[in-house]
Amino acid sequence: MGRPRCFDETAVLDAAAAQFRVHGFANTSTEQLCEAAGVRRSSLYNAFTSKDELFVRALERYVAAYRECRVQLLTDVRLSGAERLRALMESVAEEEQAAREQGHAAGCMVVNSLMSPDLRERDERVTRILDQDLREHLGLLEDAIRAGRLDGSIRADADPHDGALLVTTVISGLRVTAQAGIESGLLRQIALNGLHSLLN
Repeated sequence: MGRPRCFDETAVLDAAAAQFRVHGFANTSTEQLCEAAGVRRSSLYNAFTSKDELFVRALERYVAAYRECRVQLLTDVRLSGAERLRALMESVAEEEQAAREQGHAAGCMVVNSLMSPDLRERDERVTRILDQDLREHLGLLEDAIRAGRLDGSIRADADPHDGALLVTTVISGLRVTAQAGIESGLLRQIALNGLHSLLN
C-alpha cells in the first residue's frame, strides 16, 4: 500500500495554475511550484509524476473554473446581451487590477499556452483542452450576442460567430497588454473600444 498523500491535491493544482498563468510553462520552475504549493519535490512528483503532468492537470482545473465564471456572466438573463459582454470585460479588468496591486499581471494559462505552440506538441491533451475551451467560450459568446440582437443592445447585423471571435481576441489582447504593465483604466478603455463595433 502506498503512503497516503499529505497534501490537498486540489490546492496544489490551484497553486500550480497560479504560477503557470503568470509565468508560463517554460518559465515556471519546479522550485517555484513546490514553494507556491507548500510541498516537497518528492511529494509533487509522487502525485503528478512530472511537471508536464502537473501542467495538464492544472490547465484542466483552470479552464473548468473559468468556464463556470463565464457561464454565470454570459447566461445571466437579468442582463442585456451587451451588458453580459461588458461584464465579462470588466471581470478581466478587475482581475488584472487586483494582480497589478500585487506587483504583477494576472496572466492566463490559456493565452500563455496558445502563445507556446510547443506545448501542443508535447502533449495532445493540451490541444484537446484548449480546443474544447475555445469552442465552449465561442458558443457562450455567440449566445450572448444573439440575445443582444434580440433585446436591441447589439446591432441586428452583428454576426454572432465573428463577434465572438472579436471578443475573444480583445480579451487575449488585454491579457498580453497587462503583461506589459498597462494600468487598469486603459485596459477598460481598450475593452470598450473593442466592443464598440458590436453595440447599438
